[in-house]
Amino acid sequence: MAETVGFIGLGIMGKPMARNLMKAGYSLVVHNRSQAAVGELVGLGAVAAGAPRDVARQAKTVITMLPNSPDVDLVALGANGIVEGAQPGSLLLDMSTISPIVSQKVAAALKLKGMAMLDAPVSGGEKGAIDAALSIMVGGQKDDFARALPLFQAMGKTITHIGPIGSGGFVKLANQIIVAINLTAIAEALTLGTKAGIDLELMITALSGGLAGSRCLEQKKPNYLNHAYNPGFKIDLHSKDLGLIMEAARALNVPLPTTAVVQELFTALRVKGRGGLDHSAVLTLLEDLANVRVGKG
Repeated sequence: MAETVGFIGLGIMGKPMARNLMKAGYSLVVHNRSQAAVGELVGLGAVAAGAPRDVARQAKTVITMLPNSPDVDLVALGANGIVEGAQPGSLLLDMSTISPIVSQKVAAALKLKGMAMLDAPVSGGEKGAIDAALSIMVGGQKDDFARALPLFQAMGKTITHIGPIGSGGFVKLANQIIVAINLTAIAEALTLGTKAGIDLELMITALSGGLAGSRCLEQKKPNYLNHAYNPGFKIDLHSKDLGLIMEAARALNVPLPTTAVVQELFTALRVKGRGGLDHSAVLTLLEDLANVRVGKG
């Protein structure tokens, strides 16, 4: 009989991750704030749970994929939370991008109930989640990592145990620095080329073949060409991550000057009402500044 796994948080990333677990043969107990995604997975054979507590009562392994630190804190430790249904010997895999300090706090509280925890944030965006090709960065005990590895392999390709609890979160914050700066650099480059009259598709092809090529440029190419920024990863969420990065940097006394500038650009996008767009839409802010339009549409 297939292992029953709990999954809490069925958003842009969580829903395809849950679907891939079902494709791999796992039985799922699911919970989500919005019921539409729950209904979709129930239609595929999952069981709905009314609260995180109920998920933990029915599954020895629970996965959370939530927007921010307060969400994980509430779902794990709040009223009707995972902690209230935690079974001795059970395991929480938090795959959200949150503060590593909050991960350590939640892990310590759950340990008192006999539940272990891994922080396992992911990179790869919606496409990586759909294709089960995520990079998964894991913090926690090695034996817990070994236990969770088959689940991770159903959702991702690059799976790395980094170190103790919180380590995965710190590496994910490092990842988000690189992605945010890369997307901003691409935006500046494409805006410059467009204002100079260069064909956008030819420019992207040329850039992709040299040292300037990147996964961001490759994956976001359709967005730029079509001037369409449906979210694979929202500006709002990346802005949240940049806030976590700067908090960690201050705590560790690490100057991050370029990241600080990019954070201000993402804040400006939110002020303009663009927080729900894909993070590659940082390009639209550069368009505004240069008074030029990049791509079709």
